[in-house]
Formats: sequence, C-alpha cells, structure tokens
Amino acid sequence: MPETVRGVIARRTGAPVELVDVVIPDPGPHDVVVRVQSCGVCHTDLHYREGGINDDFPFLLGHEAAGIVETVGESVTHVTVGDFVILNWRAICGECRACRRGRPWYCFDTSNAGKSMTLTDGTELTPALGVGAFADKTLVHERQCTKVDPAADPAVAGLLGCGVMAGIGAATNTGNVSRGDSVAVIGCGGVGDAVIAGARLAGAATIIAVDRDSRKLAWAKQFGATHEIDASTEDVVERIQELTGGFGADVVIDAVGRPETWKQAFYGRDLAGTVVLVGVPTPEMTLDMPLIDLFSRGGALKSSWYGDCLPERDFPILIDLYRQGRLPLENFVTERISLDEVEKAFDAMHHGDVLRSVVVW
Repeated sequence: MPETVRGVIARRTGAPVELVDVVIPDPGPHDVVVRVQSCGVCHTDLHYREGGINDDFPFLLGHEAAGIVETVGESVTHVTVGDFVILNWRAICGECRACRRGRPWYCFDTSNAGKSMTLTDGTELTPALGVGAFADKTLVHERQCTKVDPAADPAVAGLLGCGVMAGIGAATNTGNVSRGDSVAVIGCGGVGDAVIAGARLAGAATIIAVDRDSRKLAWAKQFGATHEIDASTEDVVERIQELTGGFGADVVIDAVGRPETWKQAFYGRDLAGTVVLVGVPTPEMTLDMPLIDLFSRGGALKSSWYGDCLPERDFPILIDLYRQGRLPLENFVTERISLDEVEKAFDAMHHGDVLRSVVVW
C-alpha cells in the first residue's frame, strides 16, 4: 500500500524549502523503497532550489544518501530487503552505446524509479538527480542501490553518493593520479578536499591546495595537502610552478568551475600534463584562449562526471578503505542536522562554514 512520509521540497525558484507530506507509491517491478538513514546537503540541491538545473518544480530534494532497503518490486534481483545501501544517481544500464563499448561510467541511459512520488494532492514530484532522499523514505530503481558494509556510519557512507565520490574519482579515475605525481587542486570545499584525499590514496608525492579562504586551506591539510596557496594574495600559476621545480604539476584539478580557475589549472600544469574539470560551470560562462596554447602544451584536458565512477566497483572499495582508517571520510561531516534544518544548512553552505551538513534519522 502507498504510504505517506515527511520530505523536503522546493516548490518554486528561490523560495525557502518546505517540509511536507510525500506519498511513496507501491514499487514498480524494478523499484525499491529505501528507508533513508542519512542524506548530505549538496550544492546540487541548492542549484535545484534556485532553478539552475531545470524548471520541473516541485522538486523532492536530496540525493547524497544511505539507508536500508525496505520493500522491493516483484522483479528486483539486485538487492534484497534489509540490505544497507548507498544511493547513486547513475544506475548503469549495460545496453547503451557507452556500456557496450566498455565505458559504463559514461552510461547514457541510466535508470530511475518507474513510478513517481507525489504530494498528497497527487502532484508529481521531481526527485533531485532521480533520488529525492530528503525524506523518511524514497523510491528508486534497484540499480541506484549499491550494497556496502553495514558497519559503516550512514552519515559517512552516504557522502559517496555524490560530492565525495566526484572528488575522489576526479583524481583516481579521470586524472589517473599515480605514485610520485604532483597534483594541484583549485578549490578546497567538499569536492576539492575529496580530490586531495583521492590523490593521497593514489600515492601523489606533492599535493597543492589552492583556495582564497584560509579555513578551507586548513581543512585541506586534514585530507593530505602538502602545500597551500592563498589565491587571494599569491599568483597561483607562479606558486604551483615554484612548488614543482619550475615545471608545473602533473595533474591540476579545477574543483571550482570558472573560466579564471580553469586557466590557472591549464597554465599551472606541466607540459603534457593533465587538467581535470570537476567543478560545474554555469551555462553563460565562456572561455577565450589562444588556440596555439592548446596545441603547444599537449597533454590532456578532461571533464569528470561523478568522478567517472562505477558505483558497484568503487563504493565498496572506498567504504573498506574508510573502515581500515585509510580514508578519512568522517572528516567531511561538519554537522549532523534534522530534516527541518535543510534551509539553514543551505545558508551555512553559502557562507562556506561547512564541508557537509548531513541530515540523519
């Protein structure tokens, strides 16, 4: 039978979020009802609230989540009732042209729940990134659930559902950081610090944190930064070169996503080095550069979607590393909040006061 739970929605552009009743339908054949235990407050949720993704209001926000499988559809084989899972917004289809070519991290036909969650008056909700986890329970496709070690703290595990995985994967999957590499990370919020943690895991010898906020530079040290650059007072490109023998870094990752930071990344890398863009630009941003510079410096210019991850491969490994004390995921959790504090968490995020606020049940 359908049931009613509490959830956080964005009803119109820029308006404060609302805590309302949400109706969870009976799951379709491949759907799963998950009892949410934690959900991080990600900047993407704020983009939804501000109309920066699309205008399919009302949105059921929240997507960076972990919980327990409670009910499954009749054809579900991927998970079972009682499994502890991390939710992901890229449910690999296995059939599209990317999957068939052995590049499933680019899957072009990811799956979402076959039914819609609604308000009590029947209004259909658009779940953020196909998840909608700022709610006591949510409805997702079975392949949006990745089973991991149930001993993990849900508030920590759920962060792999978006920002932390995006950062770690930008270093380890997209950037292919290797032992002994020099890495510079521009922007040391949650994603940037995850990049630093990923570079450390990969064995980078030099990890340079770049930001304009001294608090964020201090946070970066917790995740493995070996050097810091204050972009408000120092020339970023010159300092990266100074810290890398005059050459530039092997890999520079832009976790901000602005034309000026991308140029810093481009000119701050070594010849034939790699630039990775993981920060998300806004649609009006443009880039104006001499084409000869792109030709003459060689190397690779990449963008990273969700850290080019495969949830079934990456989530369990990273949880194991966290459980072994080798990946400090707990350091990303700045505060644990209740469902009715999401709007306050957006304000704290806007002012740079947190790496992650996490709603816990």
